[in-house]
Amino acid sequence: MDPITTTIEGAKKATGLGTTTIYALIGDGRLETIKVGRRTLVKTKSIRALLGEPV
Repeated sequence: MDPITTTIEGAKKATGLGTTTIYALIGDGRLETIKVGRRTLVKTKSIRALLGEPV
């Protein structure tokens, strides 16, 4: 089973994008996140959708 979420660092590694771009995509609503305590986690389905992979 694939993970449902990943960290910002994990999103950077999966996409090859930098921190500023990841946060810009989050701000634009193109990457979905959830907050757990102080951590921001990116939903992996939104990363797949961004990259054009089947969700």
